[in-house]
Amino acid sequence: MARILVVDDDPVSRQPLTDVLESAGYEVSTAADGPAAVHAVQAAGPDFVVLEVMMPGLDGFGVLDKIRGRAGEPIPVLMTTAAAEPESVTRAWSSGVDYHLTRPFTDGTVLDLIDGVLGRVGGAAYL
Repeated sequence: MARILVVDDDPVSRQPLTDVLESAGYEVSTAADGPAAVHAVQAAGPDFVVLEVMMPGLDGFGVLDKIRGRAGEPIPVLMTTAAAEPESVTRAWSSGVDYHLTRPFTDGTVLDLIDGVLGRVGGAAYL
């Protein structure tokens, strides 16, 4: 079973996505801030990370930097944000993010992206 880490300080955003991913058969762990996300990556070694940009403690860019700095196989990272400024998107790509979504988006969109990256089929039912 693939392991997904969902990182978002807002439980209203984090919980529905967690529920959708668990319903799809993924093992999901969560983190509510940057330091907890870094710890979860080190401890759990997820197969995919969904990472919010704006968080307390350490923002998504700081977490992405820590993820990209670790040894081993690269972990695919989807960065999400409510900030649609071109500078934020450019910074995400130049920081090494694999995927980027600006809110609003559906949890089904994230599920379909993860299914595609991890080679699974069947997320469309959640759109």
